[in-house]
Amino acid sequence: MGALSAVSFKEMPLATGSKLVTSSKEFRSDINGLRAWAVVSVVLYHFGVPGVQGGFVGVDVFFVISGFLMSGIILNGMEAGRFSLWRFYWARARRIIPALVVLCAAVLCLGWFLLMSSEYQALGRHARDSLFFTSNLQYLSESGYFDSDSHEKWLLHTWSLSVEWQFYLLFPLLLLLVGKIFNAPRAFVAAVIALFAASLFWCLVLTYNQPDAAFFKLESRAWEMLAGAALFVCRVSLGTQIQRRVASGLGLVLIAASVVIFTPESLWPGWGAALPVAGAVLVLLARDEDSIWTSSGLAQWLGDRSYSIYLWHWPVVVSLAYFGVDEQYFWMLLGVLISLGLGHFSYLLVEVPSRNFLSRKNADFRGFLWLSFLAVTVMVASQYVRKTGVVDRLPEEVRAVDSARLDVNPRRDECQDARASCIYGGDQLEIIVVGDSHADTIVTAVMDSLDEPAGVLYKGESGCLVMHGAKRTKEHKDCERLNRWVLEELPGVLPGKPVLLVNALSGYALGSGDSYENVGRPSVYFQQEYLLSSARFREEFRQGYIDTACRIAQAHPLYVMRPLPEMPGHVPNVIGRAMLRGSSIEIHQTLQDYRKRNDFIWSLQDEAAEKCGVTILDPLPYLCGDGRCAGAKDGVLYYSDTDHLTQSGNRRLIPLFSDAFKQNKDL
Repeated sequence: MGALSAVSFKEMPLATGSKLVTSSKEFRSDINGLRAWAVVSVVLYHFGVPGVQGGFVGVDVFFVISGFLMSGIILNGMEAGRFSLWRFYWARARRIIPALVVLCAAVLCLGWFLLMSSEYQALGRHARDSLFFTSNLQYLSESGYFDSDSHEKWLLHTWSLSVEWQFYLLFPLLLLLVGKIFNAPRAFVAAVIALFAASLFWCLVLTYNQPDAAFFKLESRAWEMLAGAALFVCRVSLGTQIQRRVASGLGLVLIAASVVIFTPESLWPGWGAALPVAGAVLVLLARDEDSIWTSSGLAQWLGDRSYSIYLWHWPVVVSLAYFGVDEQYFWMLLGVLISLGLGHFSYLLVEVPSRNFLSRKNADFRGFLWLSFLAVTVMVASQYVRKTGVVDRLPEEVRAVDSARLDVNPRRDECQDARASCIYGGDQLEIIVVGDSHADTIVTAVMDSLDEPAGVLYKGESGCLVMHGAKRTKEHKDCERLNRWVLEELPGVLPGKPVLLVNALSGYALGSGDSYENVGRPSVYFQQEYLLSSARFREEFRQGYIDTACRIAQAHPLYVMRPLPEMPGHVPNVIGRAMLRGSSIEIHQTLQDYRKRNDFIWSLQDEAAEKCGVTILDPLPYLCGDGRCAGAKDGVLYYSDTDHLTQSGNRRLIPLFSDAFKQNKDL
């Protein structure tokens, strides 16, 4: 997305056939118009406008534009003997950073009034990483088990800026190295094409094996920028107006088709990204500056402001979600208009003045100091917010709600580790509890259900599905360690004592998310990763679950717990936000939604009970009533987030465990 701001086209020398046009006055309205359509597709997609479900391809178009422009700047400078690495980096910084710094400062100010402490900490972390241009790696690290909804990440869209900045850092170094060693035009062509092929190959490998990594990482996205670079270094041109018009029209059709054909469920980038990339390459190749689609006044207006529009539209999207109006058409339209307005003012008040000031002759050093001062100031503020959440800014009653996220197992950090074995209660061990963080949330309730001096042996690891043959989509060595312990050592530990196995099974099998109609991507796999919870995946999951349950049940009476209800939002944050707005809210999951979400898991557990003699514990009678499962009641919060019980919440399960294990002891 940094292509939106990477360079003024007036500075862009262009390839035309075998001859380079090096005039600094050259301006390509077709590229400016292409940027306009790219940002329009992204904005409409993010606001949920019907028919634009593949609008995310606009980012891929920006990547192509960026690669084309950057290769021109670098190679023309090298050819003229005037390329400066420092000036290249400085030019990129003065185009991108001013508006980004203002955006980060603005959302930090907004978050002061709107966000709970954990949300504000996350915003501080994301603002810091956006300014360091590492946010793509941060969002990659967050994807998966504990990932929050994308509409809670105010700066999520900066991932593309980070990818492009990383490209800007490395690409000129590569070209300088090639020029130093070979000093021949063909060497640049060979190097760019070889890198393009390698990146595309790696993108395909990652897309089908680690889709999150493929989406966020430079090495799997570089081929899109290198496609633009390849077009420049190959110096291809079209001779006639008809050829240019056909190429431009075909390119725009390919991009438009991508917007309509692809969906958020499509494997991406993968092969599919070749369609919008090819479309963008064709438009760049055509150089059709008479096209009404790219050269109209509206297209040029949007193209000029596309960087600022892109920067500001996503916080507007998140704001609509924050107030719960993001699915209402009136607010969608208003959000688009607000984004255009904010982008316009950002362009006039930030982009243009900063560009004029920082581009003045002999202003490099002063400009560098000013820009560094502003960026560092916002970075320091971001880091402070990240570390503290600035809890004292919240009213006292809101702080009380906010503290519920800390009402967790006091030994969580010590015991939620596959390398640890913890004893809860007395030394007379009567029960073994095994599982993930859901097991951690209930183990103290199991302890409290026992009579002294009985105790519980606990073995757990966050984000770890206890299941034979299951692998996390993100490598998890400690989870592998826990599963080895269950299969190899557990049979000899406290023989005959009951084992309680607790896992967030629905999350692993169906993915996270609030919609029970549209399940997400599984977070585990067996033979290969699946984009969706397909019939084949569910069969592998079923076999793994039954096999694991039967193995454990051979040496121990095995108890499994039905999945805990999952709330449609972070309970302390949702309630606290409402209080900040001067209102109240009830957060719950209906039993109807619960059953939609967990029908598959219940069928597995029922089969395990039939085949392996497993005993099933059902928490619903203790957590739910009147057709719904409440996240809080009478000022007591039962959840510390969306699906983890607080210590106050788990006390409601003490009678469940007391009855179950008393019966086992009586047998």
